Amino acid sequence: MASGEPSPGTGAARRPLHSTQAVDVASASNFRAFELLHLHLDLRAEFGPPGPGTGSRELSGTAVLDLRCLEPEGAAELRLDSHPCLEVTAAALRRELPGSEEPPAEPVSFYTQPFSHYGQALCVSFPQPCRASERLQVLLTYRVGEGPGVCWLAPEQTAGKKKPFMYTQGQAVLNRAFFPCFDTPAVKYKYSALIEVPDGFTAVMSASTWEKRGPNKFFFQMCQPIPSYLIALAIGDLVSAEVGPRSRVWAEPCLIDAAKEEYNGVIEEFLATGEKLFGPYVWGSRYDLLFMPPSFPFGGMENPCLTFVTPCLLAGDRSLADVIIHEISHSWFGNLVTNANWGEFWLNEGFTMYAQRRISTILFGVDPDDTYNETPYEKGFCFVSYLAHLVGDQDQFDNFLKAYVHEFKFQSILADDFLDFYLEYFPELKKKRVDIIPGFEFDRWLNTPGWPPYLPDLSPGDSLMKPAEELAQLWAAEELDMKAIEAVAISPWKTYQLVYFLDKILQKSPLPRGNVKKLGETYPSISNARNAELRLRWGQIVLKNDYQKDFWKVKEFLHNQGKQKYTLPLYHAMMGGSEVAQTLAKETFASTASQLHSNVVNYVQQIVAPKGS
Repeated sequence: MASGEPSPGTGAARRPLHSTQAVDVASASNFRAFELLHLHLDLRAEFGPPGPGTGSRELSGTAVLDLRCLEPEGAAELRLDSHPCLEVTAAALRRELPGSEEPPAEPVSFYTQPFSHYGQALCVSFPQPCRASERLQVLLTYRVGEGPGVCWLAPEQTAGKKKPFMYTQGQAVLNRAFFPCFDTPAVKYKYSALIEVPDGFTAVMSASTWEKRGPNKFFFQMCQPIPSYLIALAIGDLVSAEVGPRSRVWAEPCLIDAAKEEYNGVIEEFLATGEKLFGPYVWGSRYDLLFMPPSFPFGGMENPCLTFVTPCLLAGDRSLADVIIHEISHSWFGNLVTNANWGEFWLNEGFTMYAQRRISTILFGVDPDDTYNETPYEKGFCFVSYLAHLVGDQDQFDNFLKAYVHEFKFQSILADDFLDFYLEYFPELKKKRVDIIPGFEFDRWLNTPGWPPYLPDLSPGDSLMKPAEELAQLWAAEELDMKAIEAVAISPWKTYQLVYFLDKILQKSPLPRGNVKKLGETYPSISNARNAELRLRWGQIVLKNDYQKDFWKVKEFLHNQGKQKYTLPLYHAMMGGSEVAQTLAKETFASTASQLHSNVVNYVQQIVAPKGS
């Protein structure tokens, strides 16, 4: 093994990585010219009206970057990723001076250059080029208001409807609209932040430690290196509750009791299973969940130490906990070992899906996600499953995953780095040349579009799914056989079996006249469900069958949440339905648009009133 820098926490030399030479076409920065040692943010949040001008809502303050020059010939300029919504008003440079503990910061010139629709380059010029290996500090004063990386919510977009809310969303290339940075997953660094908020607000961040400093300031530190996209901030009317020895839930006051009741004890169980499989949880002493306002358009975002999740996960029966398992799995795959650019995204998500399903299988016996997902399986997950199939022993492959995480922790890698390690770990497979088996070549997996050449065996789920499929067939009959229907007890079924059943009903819709009415009366636990997955599918069935008696349930669901996954399919179903359904779509959108995330508003607008229509 070639010599290199020692691994964190070990004395071992690090292998040379293919990723050190990889380009990132999504970054305008010169991130290969500098090592980013540390970032500090000192920001003040103002909740004013939208738009520019004094008193408007904005984050303002400074970003301080500690750097070391990596260019053998030195560098005359630092190029960072930025965004037109982010206004830099001053730049200063502090350089090492012999005998000076704290050299003065000198003002320096800067300018911006166009790059793409999602960002621009911020170029900081040095009066004299910095030398190879020289340490320097760049101080940037800036403010950011409306933009893609910082999301401002009005009170009506929150659960409590009383106070505004702010959060950031970094993945994939949006944090350049939050702070100037090397916005590439190839670069990892530690950070700290001091956040000042108005009276009555609380700030939380994706950080190892946090402390309150005075009535309105919060200090955060991330003690492990992470890429820019995982730095996250939220400010709102927030409270917390302990749900385990190293886990806590955060939410608005009106949601905190439901969050505590739903996830008390289970997060620790998920973490412990992940540690058993993949190695230690390295992100400090806590794993916290932040239940976001209803307008949060995503299921979850795996910000280390503080996962952002939709309040739709508060189903009352823990039936949607697989999303939490997925986000916890990112603690090893994605956050600890990271794709070096977004073209290698499968390294984050493919391994995370595999890890989620391993944890679920150990805890629940059969993984729900495997059994009912009828879409083509994620190709990354299928590839990892294929590699496990080549090994032929689950325990051996689990041990390999633990070794893989240990080998590449805190690094950003490419597929070639992973595959080299896989073949070294299993030399008998390397000897068999499994990387070039006709039809299953590794290169084909990675570079050829289309259906995966290998699908994992899902037959263990057949016994759970077959009764649901047979029951759906009974409900599609012209003459309902209620004796046969009532002989099938669905009360013991898990949520994923009910979801599969409803998916089959939807496929067979529209059903013969009167069947949906009878279906809803027979299974009130489905037609009156509070579980978001069931509410989505019941709404789709109601719309596909034009069962207008239950249209109000669709409207209520869309008023209660704004998650993209649930909102867009229902608007598609309404606009594809009867005139009454189309009118419902337009009226519901008119009354809920102010509650929705701006991206979701744009998507729904295109569904309800497409351009050119």
